[in-house]
Amino acid sequence: MTGESARSCRIDKHQTVSHQAASRPRGRARSAFRLAGASLATAALAFTVAACGGHKDKPTGPAGVSLTRGQQSSVPFTSTGGEVILDLKVASPEASWGTTGSESAVLSLFVDNKYTSDLVIPASFPIARSLDLGNLAAGGHTLQVKFDDDRSPSGTRTAKVTDVAFRTLTATDDGYVASQFAPIIYGRSGRGATADISGPFQTAVTDTPMVAFHTETQSTTPGDTMYRYWIVYSDEDGDPSVPAMLAQRGRSAEINWTYQVEADATGKPVPGTAVVRGQDGSTVPFTGGYEGAHPVIQTCGLTNDVCGKTDGQMRYTPSVLDDIDPENEAPEKIMDDNPWTYWVMSQELIREGKTAEDPLDDPAADPTKTAGDPRSYLYLVLRKTTQGSTPNTDSSWVGVTIGIKLAGNPKIYRSDLGVAKWSLERDEPAATAIALPPGSVADDIEQIRAIRVVGAGHDTKAKVHIDSIERAFFLDANYLPQASFVFAPVQGTLTAANPTVTLLDSANGPIIRPSTSASQSADPNATPSATDTPPLPGITISPSLRNPFGGLGTSAPPSEQATPTPKPDPTPSS
Repeated sequence: MTGESARSCRIDKHQTVSHQAASRPRGRARSAFRLAGASLATAALAFTVAACGGHKDKPTGPAGVSLTRGQQSSVPFTSTGGEVILDLKVASPEASWGTTGSESAVLSLFVDNKYTSDLVIPASFPIARSLDLGNLAAGGHTLQVKFDDDRSPSGTRTAKVTDVAFRTLTATDDGYVASQFAPIIYGRSGRGATADISGPFQTAVTDTPMVAFHTETQSTTPGDTMYRYWIVYSDEDGDPSVPAMLAQRGRSAEINWTYQVEADATGKPVPGTAVVRGQDGSTVPFTGGYEGAHPVIQTCGLTNDVCGKTDGQMRYTPSVLDDIDPENEAPEKIMDDNPWTYWVMSQELIREGKTAEDPLDDPAADPTKTAGDPRSYLYLVLRKTTQGSTPNTDSSWVGVTIGIKLAGNPKIYRSDLGVAKWSLERDEPAATAIALPPGSVADDIEQIRAIRVVGAGHDTKAKVHIDSIERAFFLDANYLPQASFVFAPVQGTLTAANPTVTLLDSANGPIIRPSTSASQSADPNATPSATDTPPLPGITISPSLRNPFGGLGTSAPPSEQATPTPKPDPTPSS
């Protein structure tokens, strides 16, 4: 941590709360999706908070409050002046994102009586969240937290908030410049995917913003930096094919960039550089308003792109302090670092009837139209480089698909499901998900192959150099990522004449290897198959994912294990 101001930030503990009513412009009539109409109830509730510091400090506790529908609680806090980040854990005992009518409990947050953000709680187990409360003046402030009845599905009755802590970032702190431009996002309103999930509060049950992050790249102007801001949504209702999304992106959750701005060497925005992702996915100038340096935007339409209006009634200010290196890290790393997002993603798929139990082997199902059980996929990230004098274009390109062979099964399960345009075109670390028979585990894998594919148009004759498998995991019984069982810094080249290579083969040693067996040298047992180019050297196997509940294993908390989420009838959707 840098910056004296961040170190000096201080919170008084064991505050007695105020139950002063916070004001916020009220929205339109309640949405059509199952909202209860309880009257407002206020209460004086004990709310403790933790000491805080710069953005590298970890919140310490205990701290917390339990709210019922309509209740609100307040806590004073002190800022030294700057961007204030709120860290907390939230849960709702009755909430389950996969259960219709109990998808979430929604908290509305106010700072000094000003509506600041909503927070959707999708689960009964605690989830760590971080919100940007904006640039606040030095001195005392009050955070008010309300269990908002009008936007919470009717099945949830309680919201629990724990481990509350505040952090103030100033100009001398890492992350300050990125945070000061973080967008304020209004959720989409109006027509939704279905008639019963529409209106101003639909993001309480579908396509909800889960986490945010930013990327930094050097501008063509010396000393300037481009800041791009991304949101991870629980789903994309407008995506025409979930199987295609899983094949091409390794997820059904949507990760969209929303806003971009260039900052000079002093951290000031460069006039005329602010842009957003428009409705057709194009880059368009930002012409909206600001709160301080924070742009105010709204997602519109079922693809969660940005539009010019801000008539939404749900507002989100997720912290963007997390970042990735876009040249060396897949954006899905943010989901890996927040494993609960895979649980939410899976629950929404199942609840909305977008999965079948076994579309691969069910003659009545089509795996290119219906996704399988999210736990039956192998989630893998591949690093590759396309080489050749003719670059890939939208009309003609060469990509790679991953093939999985299971022990005792002659079939090769392909990530693109045999649809060439669903192969991996992009060269930055690329995530994919390979559908396998239900119940498949890492021990079942006999081979992992890379296959060169002409994704569109004519064969450009480009070579594809494979650099590594960055990670590979399955989801556990509770839809949370297990530890990654493979990291393979392999080297090899796919060509038109030799389009397939076996990356890992159990005949040359176990697919799952402890990290102590890591080696940067060629595998001495590796031998080429009759149809493949030689296996690639430099295989390392090691776990890489953390567990939000502690340890490397990723089982859900005991309460979730004892009462697993009910699984709706997996009727395929069109």
